[in-house]
Amino acid sequence: MAVRKPTLTKGQIRKRNALRKSVGDKLGDQTFARWMKEQAKAKSVAKSDPVADKILAALKPLVRDKTIKLGNKGYSVRRAKGKGAKGFVVSKITK
Repeated sequence: MAVRKPTLTKGQIRKRNALRKSVGDKLGDQTFARWMKEQAKAKSVAKSDPVADKILAALKPLVRDKTIKLGNKGYSVRRAKGKGAKGFVVSKITK
């Protein structure tokens, strides 16, 4: 199966060239074509970030609270740093 080079991404071209260099042109192209076929079959599943899920669960009760306004740019949540610092630091993102 001939693979058209203009339709490949940079990463795919690198993989193809590496395979061709390591096992030869003909076998490298066959291996790359088989790999491309497997990639087309594989469905990409969006992985859920566990930390984002916990933050979402913590903020879920505040959905209907009209007094909380996050602003246009939102807020940054980071771990507190320094001697004796515990918990998190929340700061508003401004330009």
